[in-house]
Amino acid sequence: MATTIPAPTLDSNDDIALADRLKLGRDQIIAELRKLIVGQEDVIELVLLSLFTGGNSLIVGVPGLAKTLLIHTMAQVLDLKFSRIQFTPDLMPSDITGTDIIQDDPETGRRHMVFTPGPIFANIVLADEINRTPPKTQSALLEAMQEHRVTVQGKTYRLEEPFHVFATQNPIELEGTYPLPEAQLDRFMFHIIMDYLPENEEVQVATSTTAVQNYRFQHAVTGADIVAFQQLIRRVPIAEPVARYAVNLTRTSRPGPNAPDFIKQWVSYGASTRAPQQLILGGKARALMDGRFNVSFEDIRALAKPVLRHRVLTNFHAESERITSDQIIEKLLKLVPTPKSGM
Repeated sequence: MATTIPAPTLDSNDDIALADRLKLGRDQIIAELRKLIVGQEDVIELVLLSLFTGGNSLIVGVPGLAKTLLIHTMAQVLDLKFSRIQFTPDLMPSDITGTDIIQDDPETGRRHMVFTPGPIFANIVLADEINRTPPKTQSALLEAMQEHRVTVQGKTYRLEEPFHVFATQNPIELEGTYPLPEAQLDRFMFHIIMDYLPENEEVQVATSTTAVQNYRFQHAVTGADIVAFQQLIRRVPIAEPVARYAVNLTRTSRPGPNAPDFIKQWVSYGASTRAPQQLILGGKARALMDGRFNVSFEDIRALAKPVLRHRVLTNFHAESERITSDQIIEKLLKLVPTPKSGM
């Protein structure tokens, strides 16, 4: 006999207080980031959503847009252990995970193996230019991103919570790079595009970064708070029509006999089952950050591009016609109907 899982609710005083703390914490984090980071509101919002949901994100942008600075500053604001890994063609998996080394015991004089943790053992890990290393080394991140643990020489080591991987890519210099395997791309919750700033904001950056800088950050939110937020977000209720809308968006992106013509023409592979999971989880976090206790259709629509753009894989016809994943997602949003309230 099938058991019915009770619908999650946020009706206790403790849950409501923690939800208020999340919204206040979001505002406090952004205020601290603004001491150093100019503009990029949408990027900051998606990075916060990654943190509050426990997800990992891929940030794509040309050099000099403060991708590294944003993530490092976020770690400073949260007072979390930060680690930056510069991915290069000669980087080895052990350079990321760590390795066993032989040490002498001064008391017994015997030698024994001791595990030396790699840079993956941090709360926030920045994988800088992740596509500059071969797939074998890229795959060293897979277990850490999915299971929050690493295995070395048959022994498993847990990573301290909270744990997040933010990877960066340069979209204009592709010589000597290795495209990320689809299995690894799918483990990133968001594909975040970081673009140039408007003129006034760029002037502000140019003047502020060439003056004396002495920033001190207040640690308004702790790592323990982040973990509590992640658990709270999963208890946010979602109406069945909203969840079904997230699933329908994903299913419509997949080529097949009943797929729309533009999907058959331009898409090689559609989004995986992880896509609606990430849409719903991100929608729950977005709702709480906005002070709401329920997920709306607009939450799903707002996150469609960052969640789907690296999961909807275009084919040769799309590339020859310069059709991007974002354009396909825009068509999906226009095509897939939003269920009427009360359905």
